[in-house]
Amino acid sequence: MSETDATTSQPASADPPSPVPPVTGAGETAEPFAVRLRREGLELNRASLQTLQINVGKLCNQACHHCHVDASPKRTEVMNRETVDRILAWLADTDIPVVDITGGAPEVNPSFRHLVRGIRRLGRHVMVRCNLTVILEPGQGDLPRIYADNDVELVCSLPCYLEDNVDGQRGRGVFARSIQALRLLNHTGYGQPDTGRLLHLVYNPVGANLPPPQTELEQDYKEVLGERYGIVFNSLYTIANMPIHRFSQYLARRGEFEGYMQTLRTHFNPATVDPLMCRTMVSVDWLGRLYDCDFNQMLDLHLTGEPTPLWETTPDELIGRRIRVGDHCYGCTAGGGSSCGGALT
Repeated sequence: MSETDATTSQPASADPPSPVPPVTGAGETAEPFAVRLRREGLELNRASLQTLQINVGKLCNQACHHCHVDASPKRTEVMNRETVDRILAWLADTDIPVVDITGGAPEVNPSFRHLVRGIRRLGRHVMVRCNLTVILEPGQGDLPRIYADNDVELVCSLPCYLEDNVDGQRGRGVFARSIQALRLLNHTGYGQPDTGRLLHLVYNPVGANLPPPQTELEQDYKEVLGERYGIVFNSLYTIANMPIHRFSQYLARRGEFEGYMQTLRTHFNPATVDPLMCRTMVSVDWLGRLYDCDFNQMLDLHLTGEPTPLWETTPDELIGRRIRVGDHCYGCTAGGGSSCGGALT
């Protein structure tokens, strides 16, 4: 798809309204995120360790315009079985209750099923960040049953409930395939009442705006997807586009990068700092190295300042550490806040 295909103007009703005006240009002097925290009298430390997030690689069956991972079908960074087993061995000696698996498309990793089953054998809860269309790829037809048999909680990308917006951001035909995948998941019990099989959807803005209020947008999603396609799901998560890698390049081409950053700074919300996801999790890359979050991982901001394998640390050494920050952190703290679990306030 060409850049023109991805950025064509949409009808006014195609994208839910943003709570802030579109980016037009920079205003007040830029203030580094670390300086803003100090000015607000805030500290960002890891308070506990509730989630281990594992990025199993950058290989993906899609190449979305907003992707902070720069994932695509051409990427070769894929976690191998040895690294998976070392992570499982480390996890076995901890009491971390939740493992969050992401990518790329994590399901295309050859060790994905081995990892999921290994986590479940340890009695831990598994979350998977799914792009939906991977379920329809050759050789992946067993995924709905794999998810269900292992009580996997699914967090699935669907950046709008309208076809033009989704295809413009993620590729032609992605919306139709996403609906097909959602129907398969619903048929397996995901998103259905009283099954316990959790299916959440993820919204992110098409352009340089902050997400609208999560609760209101969730109702719109449920109404449109239910009435038009018979789709049901549990919750909607709204996530801001992070100004790194592919999305930052998209903004730069349109002359909107500085304006977007200023929007994030202007709408910094101190109330989002305490519930930030980095305060209760650590992130591991495809080589097993540690980071404070998946965004830091993509910027090579190693948790200890240098590449450190997960298995050379203990949970006690990770709790209480100061979180490494950069100006991209404004993306998680603007407006209602943004995290892997959606809005923060």
